Amino acid sequence: MRYAGPLPNPVPGPGRDRLPSLTGLRFWAALLVVLYHLSRQAGTVPGISEAVWYGRSGVTFFFVLSGVVLAWTYDGARVPVKVFLWRRFARIWPLLAVSVALSVGVWAAMDRAVSLKAVAATLLLVHAWFPQPVMFTGGNPAAWSLSDEAWFYLVFPALLALLAGRRARVWRWTAVALVAATLVLWPALSGLPTVTRTWALDYLPLTRSLQFVLGVVAGLALKRGWRPPVSLPVAAGLVIGWHLLLIPWSDAVPDTLWYSPYSASQWLSAPLFAALICAAARADLDGRRTGLGGAWMIKLGHWSFAWYLLHEIVIRAALFHWGKPAPGAETLAFWAGVLMVSQTAAALAYLWVERPVEGWLRRVGPSARRPQPADTPPPVGAR
Repeated sequence: MRYAGPLPNPVPGPGRDRLPSLTGLRFWAALLVVLYHLSRQAGTVPGISEAVWYGRSGVTFFFVLSGVVLAWTYDGARVPVKVFLWRRFARIWPLLAVSVALSVGVWAAMDRAVSLKAVAATLLLVHAWFPQPVMFTGGNPAAWSLSDEAWFYLVFPALLALLAGRRARVWRWTAVALVAATLVLWPALSGLPTVTRTWALDYLPLTRSLQFVLGVVAGLALKRGWRPPVSLPVAAGLVIGWHLLLIPWSDAVPDTLWYSPYSASQWLSAPLFAALICAAARADLDGRRTGLGGAWMIKLGHWSFAWYLLHEIVIRAALFHWGKPAPGAETLAFWAGVLMVSQTAAALAYLWVERPVEGWLRRVGPSARRPQPADTPPPVGAR
């Protein structure tokens, strides 16, 4: 690992966008997931659908990004655990609840039965722990990843206490061990039935934790001045090249086989996404322009969480109302309509629900500035 020296107060930008290129990258990762669902559910667009056929890997990006951003933000901050957890609840739960209500409403309009247990599990953020598809897709199929994120938040204070303050070689070998564990666990679970294997590899919070912890290690290294070994253009090229490589792999191996690119696209992409995130963050810290931190990219990045939660609901409702479009121009028009409507809905959800409700919950919840009783849990980052 190469280091540029410690960064005790690394704040290159104001507010929540201290690393603006990471906010911009969130939009591209969300777009990858949206195009994946459009291709799989609504019909393909030649040239695009092949490249995004395994765009569900965008979720892996968000898992790695969560680790990087949380480590960057909370290392050394000494925020009490209950304050940290309340902040994360305020960040994700209000929009989750709204999206589940909308999703259940669409299911009802389609005259489709809805599992109340699945809806309850989703709202409690535990639905990804169940191996039954009806449970881990819950009331809003796209919301399964929030169950994993909730688990990451629960274990993050302990992870930070364990890893923060260590020497660079500890982070380096931890990253190597995480990648090695991925390469072992993927074939190790190959003997499971297809549905169980898919759940264990793609949904289960325990296995997905490998990607989050990799992000935590990368975030800690960045905080201490580490410089990634590749530039942002090279890292972006590696990510794009990886997804293009999946095209011939997909032609050769059916998705039902364990060594197909379906799980590989999500598991093996984590180091590439970590390199991309770190390269973008390093460029921000060095004051270099990336094209990811402009005003509109920041807006789109802010809307990406709502877009991720709402887009599949829009696709489902449109397919129910109009039916599956014919190949060609009709499919392209369907895509354009869904993108426009879902992005507009995401912007409104961000402005009217996500941001104001998060702010209100933060104000009424526990504050890091208030005196803490002697029996308060140790702060995040305490050694």
